[in-house]
Amino acid sequence: MDEMPIDRAARVAQTARVHPDAVIGARTEVGEYCVIEQDVSIGADCLLEPYVYVKRWTSMGDRNEISAGTVLGTDPLDKSFNKSDRSYLRIGHGNIIREHYTISRGTRPESETVIGHENYIMTSGHIAHNCRIGNKTVIASCALVAGYVEVEDQAFLSGGVVVHQYSKIGRLAMIGGNTRVNLDAPPYFLYSGFDVEAKGLNVVGLKRAGFSLAEVAELKNAYRLLYRSGLKLEAALARIESEFSGQHARHLVTFIRASKRGICRE
Repeated sequence: MDEMPIDRAARVAQTARVHPDAVIGARTEVGEYCVIEQDVSIGADCLLEPYVYVKRWTSMGDRNEISAGTVLGTDPLDKSFNKSDRSYLRIGHGNIIREHYTISRGTRPESETVIGHENYIMTSGHIAHNCRIGNKTVIASCALVAGYVEVEDQAFLSGGVVVHQYSKIGRLAMIGGNTRVNLDAPPYFLYSGFDVEAKGLNVVGLKRAGFSLAEVAELKNAYRLLYRSGLKLEAALARIESEFSGQHARHLVTFIRASKRGICRE
């Protein structure tokens, strides 16, 4: 990035308001009526459509596309938050964040909300303070993600999903529309219901992610042990560990053992 806060190759609309201390990378386009506050860093080759507002202590990497009406780095929706405290929103590379979206920075001083790389985040939703969103996730329109939620890589949250604070959603999990996620959702499975319920293996998602037939079969058998064998949870996990040696089965067991809220059931 050039030494100048605004790179000479960046394009900033005349109606945009950019703080002199903000950093904007090469070939980034800042649209009409955008507002970029101080202590903001935006990488190269980004696109900010008109009326995007990037608030203080937000940073993003390269190749991000932010659609009109989105606000990044908002103050947390938390009554305990002190507006004078410094906290952060950190966004990686190659994300698409569509119209009218809000993402908050952390609540506690020096804490952060983190969005990874190559996520596709659709319209009119909210990601709250201190969330950690992985890479290549899809978060569909009108989904609401509460504070301290973790979403692992390649998960899919359908439209209207609401995720309770401190919940965790595993890799390649798919949450059906209008589901309330109030418990942890282990990786690789499908979920729906008013209160989240397991509904089987996310076969389509696994195949699209390049999982082999043997890997899919192993996870299908792990699902049966976990949800349909009649075994208690620890006994089912022990069976999965002893019978399946693949990395994905190991990740499934590790995720469940680390759960603090408890996992949803079938």
